[in-house]
Amino acid sequence: MPTQPPARRRRDPQRRIAEIADATERVIAARGIEGLTHRAVAEEAGVPLGATTYHFATKDDLIQAALQRAYERYAAMLTAWVAQRPDLTLEQYIVLLTDAMMGCFGPNRDYQVIELELYLAALRRPALRPIVDQYTQATTNALLPYVDPSTARAAVAAMNGLTLSGLAGSQPPTRADVEDTLRRILTPNPTLPAPNSATTP
Repeated sequence: MPTQPPARRRRDPQRRIAEIADATERVIAARGIEGLTHRAVAEEAGVPLGATTYHFATKDDLIQAALQRAYERYAAMLTAWVAQRPDLTLEQYIVLLTDAMMGCFGPNRDYQVIELELYLAALRRPALRPIVDQYTQATTNALLPYVDPSTARAAVAAMNGLTLSGLAGSQPPTRADVEDTLRRILTPNPTLPAPNSATTP
């Protein structure tokens, strides 16, 4: 009796897409966005070149997929961070935020560089800007359980600036610098009007 040929295992398209997106991040980590190509991603993922171009027609599609995955990890991390810290004094909050910021310049630097490079890609790729907006909103939302909206927006702007200058410059900020900046922004200033208290004429 003739034997039946083994059934071909059906590929999981979503798994293949995830593998390619993961490989895209690794290529960017090693070569930067300038070194990102479909061929490099295919080699890194161990898939045929046609698989990358089938799921991601352009280089920008690869970048968008990597940025989206980075955002999803970031948003999940922030949600868990806030859920684990429902009640903090202002000083505790400043210390913990500083811990997170200093990690960007220390043990988490490589990951942060990849994330920032993807983030800055939106400067010349308008299609990426909605994901950047999601980053900003997620960070703001993580601050809102502790401060008012105006303060949250100011703190987000300051943290973005500290991260960019600290990673791109020759020296990262010191812990004292970061704490001082955050303390000045997050400490209520009685000489300022209450947030959103002004009425529109």
